[in-house]
Amino acid sequence: MTAKTFDAIIIGAGQAGPPLAGRLTAAGMSVALIERKLVGGTCVNTGCMPTKAMVASAYAAHLARRAADYGVTLSGPVGVDYKVIKARKDKVSNDARDNLESWIAGMDKCTLYRGHARFASANTVRVGDDLLTAEKIFLNTGGRASVPDLPGVDDISYLTNSSMMNLDVLPRHLVVVGGSYVSLEFAQMFRRFGSEVTVIEKNPRLIGREDEDVSAAILSIFENEDITVHLGADDISFARNGSDIAVSFSAGKAPAIGSHLLLAVGRTPNTDDLGLDKAGVEVDNRGFIVVDDQLRTSVPGIWAMGDCNGKGAFTHTSYNDYEIVAANLLDNDPRKVSDRIEAYALYTDPPLGRCGMTETAVRKSGRRALVGQRPMTRVGRAVEKGETQGFMRILVDADTKEILGCSVLGPGGDEAIHCVLDLMYAKAPVSTLARATHIHPNVSELLPTIAQELKPLA
Repeated sequence: MTAKTFDAIIIGAGQAGPPLAGRLTAAGMSVALIERKLVGGTCVNTGCMPTKAMVASAYAAHLARRAADYGVTLSGPVGVDYKVIKARKDKVSNDARDNLESWIAGMDKCTLYRGHARFASANTVRVGDDLLTAEKIFLNTGGRASVPDLPGVDDISYLTNSSMMNLDVLPRHLVVVGGSYVSLEFAQMFRRFGSEVTVIEKNPRLIGREDEDVSAAILSIFENEDITVHLGADDISFARNGSDIAVSFSAGKAPAIGSHLLLAVGRTPNTDDLGLDKAGVEVDNRGFIVVDDQLRTSVPGIWAMGDCNGKGAFTHTSYNDYEIVAANLLDNDPRKVSDRIEAYALYTDPPLGRCGMTETAVRKSGRRALVGQRPMTRVGRAVEKGETQGFMRILVDADTKEILGCSVLGPGGDEAIHCVLDLMYAKAPVSTLARATHIHPNVSELLPTIAQELKPLA
């Protein structure tokens, strides 16, 4: 078979693949873009866009139930139509995917192949009956939900973040195994839709990578919404219970009996079926493709971007990977992954915005530090909105006055965090924030106040 030759091959049309194809074709290169499922990857199809559309519906239901708190009267009880919620979610996702499809189709010199790509050699890829070759190959294959090897898991039906998107009935009782970001978002939204919800987490607290008081605050928020949470669960196993599913955990405790089960215990990179061994591409013991600071793999001419390289599990880090690759290849701009500051959000209500180091990480670093903190009960905008759960915290190096990290758990926390993140990228001292005049009334207006009230981290 004669191979079709391109200047570049991109495997995976997630958040890094299409924009890189756009830059490369604009530079005059011919590109083969390969996608075996749906363009847009996890974010557009089963992640950010559809789930945040559902979070918005859940927030509307929750706010409506609190209408009387704001002096608003309703003519009857608040209910939800899950089929309408799903239809709205589907439209948001489908519209985004259609727009992306149109953009790709309009790229001159870009050919979209649909199928499963596997390496035949370091510069050759097979897609169905097609053999493609290029001197430059970019991997953007993403990841998928991990399925834990727990007793009984093969004997029951379960959902993952992906299959949850196809659910067309509202669960009577949703049992969620896992107590981290994805699981918590689903748990709260389905409770607000009207499902009974139980969360089972093997660790002693929720979202274990966060500071303990953040975990405790999230737990309190969940308990206030009548979400049952079991922590420190060991010996988790599954069994059928009629048409339901029994989840056993921790000796002596009654199993949780649910109509539906969501497994949300982590992600696995989509690298095990690419034929990477035929290309000589190195992976680590978890299956992530090993890359350097500019996302080059162990094989010259092959790069890896997005979730498959283990450098970040977010849409924004995947897109930044594309920017790093494009900057180095096309702009003579030596951008690096190590320049990136860790930042992300947990989209519960209220949301958590996070950037830089946690307090725990600062303590472990051994450096002298300053800390400032304020509860949302002392933030005027939060009080006015009637949303006073959570707090804000800023961490600063005591010697250099460099901002080390920030957490904002409260209304608009996912937006307010960027006030601090941008200053960290600018390497501005905390005095820059302390002297800033923010708009009143706003949640973020208290960040300069906190910066003026720093105390030694004990």
